[in-house]
Order: sequence, then structure tokens, then C-alpha cells
Amino acid sequence: MTKTLKVGVIGVGGIANTHMPGWAASPHAEVVAGADVNLEALEAWGAKWDVRRLTRLPQDLITAPDIDIIDICTPSNYHADLTIAALDAGKHVICEKPLAPTPAEIQRMIAARDRSGKLLMTAQHHRYQPAAIALKNEVDKGVLGDVYHARAWYLRRNNVPTRPGFVLKAQSGGGACIDIGVHALDTAFWLMGSPEPITVSGISRSELSKQPGAWSPWGGGTPIPPEMDVEELAAGFVRFANGATMMMEFSWALHGPHYEDMQVWLYGTKGGCHYPKAEIYTSGSNPRQQYDINLKYLPTPLEAHALECIDFADAIVNGRPSPVPPEQSLAVIAILDAVYQSAESGREIRMDGKS
Repeated sequence: MTKTLKVGVIGVGGIANTHMPGWAASPHAEVVAGADVNLEALEAWGAKWDVRRLTRLPQDLITAPDIDIIDICTPSNYHADLTIAALDAGKHVICEKPLAPTPAEIQRMIAARDRSGKLLMTAQHHRYQPAAIALKNEVDKGVLGDVYHARAWYLRRNNVPTRPGFVLKAQSGGGACIDIGVHALDTAFWLMGSPEPITVSGISRSELSKQPGAWSPWGGGTPIPPEMDVEELAAGFVRFANGATMMMEFSWALHGPHYEDMQVWLYGTKGGCHYPKAEIYTSGSNPRQQYDINLKYLPTPLEAHALECIDFADAIVNGRPSPVPPEQSLAVIAILDAVYQSAESGREIRMDGKS
């Protein structure tokens, strides 16, 4: 009989609650412990999910001999050290996006993964959306032909997450670019087949969040902390080694019509596609017609955050590779890091080592 994998969750804030239904539904895993520096939040989480083993010290979970998986849901700047400690302690690790705010930290995490022989997965839940899976199947079959351009954006209207874990660089590592930009970029990059980036140009700004009386509907309507030191807007342009290009826009606060709008567009020699609509667009010359194809897919009983946890446990039990390997996250974070470098220096950043 297959052993039930024991899971310890580090960081029990909002995102951890989206993971819990997945662990509950997994035939291979169960959550047995949680850790968080906020005792009140920890006890409330434990009561909600009937988890009685609670601690304010992550190390208690990392060193526990009976725990097999560490699920890291802390602010971004704590991901690398916790992941490395858990891997070195012989645990499998699933870590919320971004895997880490910088490429150097992810390289350290990969080295720890290699030392341990355990699995490391980035929790990029958009890859588990049925629409994304349906599109990925078609793109991989060549329906779009050679993909030569993409657009990816994730834009919000006056919707800055006001907690310190988001708006203080010491905890988050960055603002909208690293928080929500990673979702749109990872989805586009994955759909494109993970091409090698060679140059990045980018900008970053904070305008609306610094105005007098700036507020956000986040959490029912709260002032934006004046000590916020991360960007509210980032944009960039990427060139890839295969000749493809991508335009990116990510923002927590814009004067626009949408409370939240994430879109990815791919354009190829045979057709284009859109996420999250799961639509494919082609044109024919004989006869001269244009075709819009709406992909049909079966809904899933669980939300995407839950599905990634189920898949991770299954990969461990059945000896499969990491469903979202850290090497792919390394490329995504390298692009976002280059956006920051370009914004600071005012020049294009080369990623291929050439001058």
C-alpha cells in the first residue's frame, strides 16, 4: 500500500487556503502541520482545516522526520531560504510563485534540489486552468505554426495589495512585476514552448499609489501604505533566440475599465490564440475565409490552485518529473529581473552574455 505523504504548510495566509482543498482531495497526501509567525492567523487556519499541529517556527516542520512535503506560501523574499532548508532536510517542496525574486536565488534552490534528489515545483496555477491546458495541447500540435510574437498583460484598476508582504521590497522582492506579472509571463512563456530569451527592455513606475489619499479596494478599502517601495507598473519587450518577440504589461493600479484583466495572445504563421478565452484564429486563402475556433473542454471539479497540489503529490508517488520545474521558473524570473535592471539603467539588457 502506498504511504500517505505528510504535508507541512509554511505561511498560512490567503494563498495557503487555496491549496488546502487540493491536499484534502489528493489520494496520496494529507496536511498534518502548519507554521506561521502570526499566531492568531495560524490558530484560525488550524481550526478551519482541522490541523492541530501548529508552530510559529518553520524549522519545526522542516526538521520533523514524519513530514514528506513542505508547502511554502510565505511572502516571496522568504522562499529561497525556506526551500533550501527543506530540500537539505530531505523534503519535497512545492513553493508559491514567484519561486524567488531573483535568478541567483533560484539557482541556489536548484542546487539544493540536485543535492537532495527531491522534487521542487513552482506553484504556477494558471498552467492548471482548463483553458490553458486546452490551448497548450493545440499549440504543441503545431496548430499555430511557428509562434513569432506574443503579448502578455495583467492589469488592475486601483487594486494594490496593501499588506507588507506585497508592498515592502524587503519582504516581496518587487511589486506588480514580480507578483502578478509572473502569472502572465509564465503562461505565455509556457505556451510558447519556453524559448531562450536574449534581450529585455523595460520600465517601472509608481504614480497613482503615491498620490495624496491613495487607497485600494483590497481588503474592503484600505489606504496604500506611504512606505510602499515597490513598483505599481512594469512593462517590457523581450527578444528570443528563435527570433520570436513578446510585449508585456503588468500593473496593480491603472486608470482603466477593468478591476482585473489578464490576457495572453500568441501569433504564429498558421494562426493565433487567446487565453483565457481558449480561442484560436486562422485565415484561409482557398476559400478566402477567416475562422474563429472556440476550444471546448471539460470543467474541473476543483480550482487550479488545488489541482497543482494534487499533481505534485502524484508526481512524487509515481516517479514523474516536477510538473513545473524550477529551470522554467528561472528563465521567467530572469526576464522579470532584466525588466528591473533595464528600468534602473535605462538600457536594453542582454541575457546571452554578449556585449
